[in-house]
Amino acid sequence: MNENYPVIEKNLVSFLREETAKAGISRAVIGLSGGIDSAVSAFLSAKAFGPENVLGIMMPYRTSSKASLVDAERVVNSLGIRSKKVEITEMVDAYLAKLEGDVPAVRKGNVMARMRMIVLYDNSAAEKGIVVGTGNKTEIYLGYTTLFGDSACGINPVGNLYKTQIFGLAKHMGVPEEILNKRPSADLWEGQTDEDEMGILYAEVDRYLYAKFDENKSEDELIKMGFGKDYIAKVNGIIKKNEFKRLPVKIGRIS
Repeated sequence: MNENYPVIEKNLVSFLREETAKAGISRAVIGLSGGIDSAVSAFLSAKAFGPENVLGIMMPYRTSSKASLVDAERVVNSLGIRSKKVEITEMVDAYLAKLEGDVPAVRKGNVMARMRMIVLYDNSAAEKGIVVGTGNKTEIYLGYTTLFGDSACGINPVGNLYKTQIFGLAKHMGVPEEILNKRPSADLWEGQTDEDEMGILYAEVDRYLYAKFDENKSEDELIKMGFGKDYIAKVNGIIKKNEFKRLPVKIGRIS
């Protein structure tokens, strides 16, 4: 797994500059959750476009962790980017109030994620900028994302980095220690963490995904690496179940 973070940083900054220049765009809008993925995307964007051309938007819901907002502000202060806070509680609750019965936490989380993307895209229109994505390679493979929510973006500088690489790049770029040291969470409900929700540890699944996809190892080779058959079946099942999230929408053929 590539851990040459100075080169990774240089390549991703160039990627952002070159790809947006093709569309005549020089401003970025990014949702700041207080987590490590959005922090890394913000750091890369500030280097690519200049801090004055990056708008970080914090979009808390009433159940969001106060610590997440503090950490998002740490990113803003570290970079000197522009920022704003947009409360999504009233927007989300107005919709949820129209639903019948108990709404599961996952559905509520999806509503929040999609509401946040409405805010980001509206602000990108006002800024004449581009929405910068924050989804990493691990989440993309596992489908740990909300379609048209946190997966939506105009460009994604971190989508080819596994979660463990995100941590490495974050440390290299000087992301605040408070963000580096906390457990990853989508902050969709109190106490929620990514690893607990998925039942998978990032360090282990990254090693598995890298061996399976980047090194093209067979199941026998994966077993020799120490991955049990139950673990392989579990992860492969998650990948297959969520494959539709990685593919373009299928369009019906008429001939």
